[in-house]
Amino acid sequence: MTQPTQTPATPAPSPLAPLLGRPAALVPGLLASGTIGMAAAFIADHYGGPTLLYALLLGMAFHFLSEEGRCVAGVEFASRSVLRFGVALLGARITLGQIGSLGAGTLLMTVASVLATLAVGWLVARLLGLRRELGLLTGGAVAICGASAALAIAAVLPRHADSERDTLLTVVGVTTLSTLAMIIYPMVTRAFDLGHVEAGIFLGGTIHDVAQVVGAGYLLAPETGDIATVVKLLRVSLLVPVVVGVSWLFRQRHAGGGHRAPLLPGFLLAFVALVVVNSLGLIPARIAGGLGELSRACLVAAIAALGIRTSLKRLALVGWRPIAALVAETVFLAALVLAGLHWGI
Repeated sequence: MTQPTQTPATPAPSPLAPLLGRPAALVPGLLASGTIGMAAAFIADHYGGPTLLYALLLGMAFHFLSEEGRCVAGVEFASRSVLRFGVALLGARITLGQIGSLGAGTLLMTVASVLATLAVGWLVARLLGLRRELGLLTGGAVAICGASAALAIAAVLPRHADSERDTLLTVVGVTTLSTLAMIIYPMVTRAFDLGHVEAGIFLGGTIHDVAQVVGAGYLLAPETGDIATVVKLLRVSLLVPVVVGVSWLFRQRHAGGGHRAPLLPGFLLAFVALVVVNSLGLIPARIAGGLGELSRACLVAAIAALGIRTSLKRLALVGWRPIAALVAETVFLAALVLAGLHWGI
C-alpha cells in the first residue's frame, strides 16, 4: 500500500521578518537618492550654484528609477521620512538667544511679513484658480525658508494626485527665484541707500533659502551678513508654528474624515527640542555644525528622491499660473520689508 506523501510543514514567518526585510528593500532607492545628492553637491562645490536645484534636476533625469521595482520603496522613504528627519535637524542651527537679539521691531516685522505672505499666497492662488493648498505651499516657501519650508509644509498637506508635482514645482520655482534674489537684492539695498543693519534685515527677511541669504549678506559686509543670517534663522524658526497652523487648518476642514494626522508631527517636536537644547548650550558647536551638515545632506537626498518620482511630462502641463503666484509673493514680500524699513518699524 502506497504511503501518502507528506508535504513538509512551511515554517511560520518570523515576527521580525517585516522589520528585517524592509531595510533591505530600502537600500537600492536610498543609494540612488544619496548618489544623486552627492553628485549635486559635487557640481555645486566645484562650479557654483544651488545644490538643491541640481539635486532636483538630476533626480528628474533618473525618473525611470521610479518605475524600477527595486528602487521604489527606498525612493519613497527618502522623499518622506529622510525629508522629515532633515527638517527636524534644522533646529540645531537656531537658539532662542539669536531670536531675542534682533529686537522687538525686527521680530514684529518678520512675523508680520511671514503671515502676510502666507495670506497673499492663499489669495493669489484663489485669484488664479489654483488649489488653496498650492497657495499655502508657495506662500510658505517664499515666506519662511524656500525649499525646506515647501517640503515641511507639503508633509502635512492633504495628499492628492498632483501633490508631488506641486511640491517639485514649488521647489524649482522658489530655488530659482532665491538665486536671482541673491544677485539682485544687494543692488536693491544700494539703490535704496540702506545701511549695513537695514541691508541685513532686508536680505534676511526676503531671500528664500539660507545659503543665498549668507551669500548676499557677506557680499556686502561682514556685519550685513551676520544680521541677515540671524534674521533668516528667525524666519526658519517660524516654520514650526506655520506647519502646525496648516496642519490644524486641514484637520478642521476634514474633521469628519476618519483618521487624521497628528496636529504636531514628530519631526516638528524634534525641531523644537533641538532649538531648546541648543539654546541651553547643551550642544557643542562642533556637533551643532555636524547636525546642520547632516540636515543639509538629508534634504538634498530627499529632493533628489522627489526628482526621481517626478515626471517632466506632468510638470510641463502645469502652466504659467503657479510661477506667476511665486513671483507675485516674492515681489510682495520684498516690497513689504522695504516699506517696514522705510517707516522705521
